[in-house]
Amino acid sequence: MNNNYSFFTSEFVSPGHPDKICDQISDAILDECLADDVNSRVACETFATTGLILIGGEITTNTYVDVQTIARGVIKEIGYKPGLGFDYDCGVINTIHAQSPDISMGVDTGGAGDQGIMFGGAVDETPELMPLAITLAREIIKRLTKLTRDKTLPWARPDAKSQVTLKYDNDKIVGIDAIVLSVQHDESVTQDMIKEEVKNLVFEPVLRKYGYDLQDVKKIFINPTGRFVIGGPHGDTGLTGRKIIVDTYGGYFRHGGGAFSGKDPSKVDRSAAYMARYIAKNIVAAKLAKKCEVQLSYAIGVVDPISIKVETFNTSNVPEQKIEEVIPQLFNLSPRGIEKTLNLRTPNFKYKDLAAFGHIGRTDIELPWEKIDMVDKLLGAIHD
Repeated sequence: MNNNYSFFTSEFVSPGHPDKICDQISDAILDECLADDVNSRVACETFATTGLILIGGEITTNTYVDVQTIARGVIKEIGYKPGLGFDYDCGVINTIHAQSPDISMGVDTGGAGDQGIMFGGAVDETPELMPLAITLAREIIKRLTKLTRDKTLPWARPDAKSQVTLKYDNDKIVGIDAIVLSVQHDESVTQDMIKEEVKNLVFEPVLRKYGYDLQDVKKIFINPTGRFVIGGPHGDTGLTGRKIIVDTYGGYFRHGGGAFSGKDPSKVDRSAAYMARYIAKNIVAAKLAKKCEVQLSYAIGVVDPISIKVETFNTSNVPEQKIEEVIPQLFNLSPRGIEKTLNLRTPNFKYKDLAAFGHIGRTDIELPWEKIDMVDKLLGAIHD
């Protein structure tokens, strides 16, 4: 008997999930601020429940932002219409105030907007150098959302969650053990129809893209309770920042705990996590390691990171300490340096797109931290 088998699971949620609604509203407000004032300071939080959106936080900007209109526009785009218990005609309460001068003082000098630890990772399980479990879970939700919005699945409603469990033999993937999908639906459709259409129109195309088919999946659960009519904020409250694992690596790599959405790039919770992904992805793309996790840490008001840590899980062909030494030589890790390197204050960039389908490993939109343009420089510095 082989005792080396292990299992790993990641989940993903749709744009209509209560927490994801809040993430998208927070980032849509950030986008509106940056569109007219690229130096805006934003830390915007959203709460959603039946018939109500509450928006709070700190915003300092030279432009006017119509918070109510933005929030309702996001809800309408997601697909919540009257009759679902939550829709774009809900109440919107705005409690936003200006950024604390105690924080602003440190950011004005180019320092970090807060203390904290940030992680980024990469692994050679997929072409985009992402863990396969979160990649499959995301692709399932992306396809389901597309078919919901174009009415290929007319019975489907906006709220949904997916989950994928992979089977490993040591560090090698040897199969897909389980796929779970819960999708909100209208009253008229039968569960048998949901299961048939989801398997054929959602699961099969996604699995085929990554070299699998339905026969390769040991267990499939679709709406395992047998009913999912009440969903969205009518079924559960939503809050910005509660899907940080969905937003990143599905738990495959560590997370420092800081959320992304609603925060301008001076908040290293967001910008340094993107930079850590950029560094880790280039390390794996350079074949310095098959799997890599980068940790950066910051102190509020301090320009340079307090520490840099590289973990390659015994997959590197050079010492981790050597990689750590060359990172600050090649990458500007100050908050302003990260903003410039990754173009994080470009007015036409839409952070809301990230809030909907994840911030890391995206292939459907062009993201600066997904580029592998530092491979040659890394190799040159390592072997210098």
